[in-house]
Amino acid sequence: MGPYPVFDECRMVRACGELDLMTTPAFAHDLKHARHGAGRLFLIVDLSGVTFMDGSVMVPLRAAWLDCRERGGWARVVHTRPGPALLFRVGGLREQFPRYASAQDAWKGVPADPDT
Repeated sequence: MGPYPVFDECRMVRACGELDLMTTPAFAHDLKHARHGAGRLFLIVDLSGVTFMDGSVMVPLRAAWLDCRERGGWARVVHTRPGPALLFRVGGLREQFPRYASAQDAWKGVPADPDT
């Protein structure tokens, strides 16, 4: 995990492995660290390397989404496995977190499932 600056207004956080009650605090820290500073912010969260994810990740993701929106930007999530999609659907967050197939698609605003 870790935040990676892409350029001034765009940052990326990549996670891999399992995101659960034990690992979500580190993920939440990375999301918060990626949002340091002031001004507009675009955040890409890459979950394509996540093999398991439980609901504990929703609180920090939602906080990042809200913070980016309040700052005139956005937070978009890249995921390719069925687990995250299921959690977003069950949590009623598919509109907030549509699926992006790659970081490039997230940057361009091209969701993988255009009907969502």
